[in-house]
Amino acid sequence: MKIAISTDGDLVSAHFGRCPSFTIIEFEENKVISNYRIDNPGHHPGFLPQFLKEKGVNGIIAGGMGQRAQMLFEENGIETIMGISGKVDEVVYQVVAGTLQAGKSLCQPGAGKGYGVEKTVCDHENEDNCEDE
Repeated sequence: MKIAISTDGDLVSAHFGRCPSFTIIEFEENKVISNYRIDNPGHHPGFLPQFLKEKGVNGIIAGGMGQRAQMLFEENGIETIMGISGKVDEVVYQVVAGTLQAGKSLCQPGAGKGYGVEKTVCDHENEDNCEDE
């Protein structure tokens, strides 16, 4: 299995689309086969689900993601796991051990504006809003 974790420094990013990078882990039978980072190539509606699918990703872990993004990942056969926070290394350990507990997305629906792309307003600290993918 190959999973992308939205990453900001050594932490899981609250916004999958705005994260600076993705930590890609591949594991089999509770053992990590590979663990590396790639830069986020950009935040354009529908792009990241296809980009990560082409990298062989089966799942994505993030703090928050809008409904449209979740739908696009599902259409690309990629499972979404939301409501995750903390250090990436700890999350990797929990994924491999099978103990990671998903929660509610940190992004909540809100008012939209601009170019027909729906946007959401997030209720967590230090962020004004997050875009729906």
